[in-house]
Amino acid sequence: MSVAPTPPSPRGTPVTPGRSDACPGALRLHAADDGALARVRVPGGLLSTCQARALGSAARRLGDGDLHLTSRGNVQLRGLREGCAGELADLLGEAGLLPSPGHERVRNIVASPLSGLDARGLSEVRPWLSSLDAALCASDAARGLSGRFLFALDDGRGDVAGLAADVTVRARTDGAAQLSPGGVRIAHADVARASVAAAEVFLEAARDDGSGAWRVSGLHLAKEELAARVRRRLDALGIPHEPRAEPTTADPGPRPGALSRAVSVHVPFGRASGRQWRQLTDVAETELRLTPWRGVVVPVDGGSAAAALASLAAAGLVTDPSSPWLGVGACVGRPGCVRAHTDVRADAARTVGTVIADTRPVYWSGCERRCGRPGTHHIEVVADAGGGYRVSDTADGSARPLMVGSASHVAAALAASTS
Repeated sequence: MSVAPTPPSPRGTPVTPGRSDACPGALRLHAADDGALARVRVPGGLLSTCQARALGSAARRLGDGDLHLTSRGNVQLRGLREGCAGELADLLGEAGLLPSPGHERVRNIVASPLSGLDARGLSEVRPWLSSLDAALCASDAARGLSGRFLFALDDGRGDVAGLAADVTVRARTDGAAQLSPGGVRIAHADVARASVAAAEVFLEAARDDGSGAWRVSGLHLAKEELAARVRRRLDALGIPHEPRAEPTTADPGPRPGALSRAVSVHVPFGRASGRQWRQLTDVAETELRLTPWRGVVVPVDGGSAAAALASLAAAGLVTDPSSPWLGVGACVGRPGCVRAHTDVRADAARTVGTVIADTRPVYWSGCERRCGRPGTHHIEVVADAGGGYRVSDTADGSARPLMVGSASHVAAALAASTS
């Protein structure tokens, strides 16, 4: 689908947050304990097989050989050798993964991974995705967004709408779309312009209220006032809209296994080995869809689903929808991160089987930063400097303490809290 770039709003100007946003990108590498780290934005998690192979090649040639999936459907390359930034940029540019170097860190867009592959969605989100990405890259003001700002495009099933994005668009049963912030009904054709307008209003609010916020949740401004500002901006741009209540249905996202026109796998801790990545690209006919739950959806012909799942399972990817791995996540921990107090992934792996996959997920963090933690209700396990862990329930946006103890005591607490 060819989409003309949306001209930038004349009122929007880049805003620099009050403190430095060090979020890594593909061109701004982060120095980690295991080497440099690059985060490649993959809007909607959508990769052509050629792009997926290019990422695999970059990981083998320049990094640790693995592909690290994030909670936003992006890809991290770790263990990058010194001085490879230029070569990496060339590889990504040739694969079409850097359409606008000035916007590469702000192209954070999650989208319903099964959109168009089953009958549960109300609208195919791919046209929204291509037009929003083009509009972002055309907006000079959008360059001022932090690398953490998130857009979500939900096809109506309610999967990515629950990920606490900063701007969410969701298909409605009446054939229109719902925009938040703003709480308004808009036409499908206006999704990209309205989404970028909402982001520009956020940037202005972050400047005006003195917060220098990176995300909507950090604004000092009340939600109602932000919504009112968004509606006024839509009026100024001539985008028709009307207040409507938010849809409330929710979907947990794709489970591993065979789907109607695809197969789905989960990647433990989001770390796909080079062999697993090659197997995914070999199975894929045209594309891979990375999910915000560190999984991969591969569209395939219905007759080849069984063989595809068998080969992916043989590579060590999770294909069982009842696997206990679905309830366990963790940051990179030691030795990859200097801030981490311990090897949280090793400790988390020892608890697999104590967590019931259909209950609240458990996320292990190596320090108080809790990088990559879910934005929804979960049990958090946070390492402390003394070698122990603090276990809490994040219900209602709080962190209700459950226990403090050593790694050997955590499994029992998790079994009790998720039963």
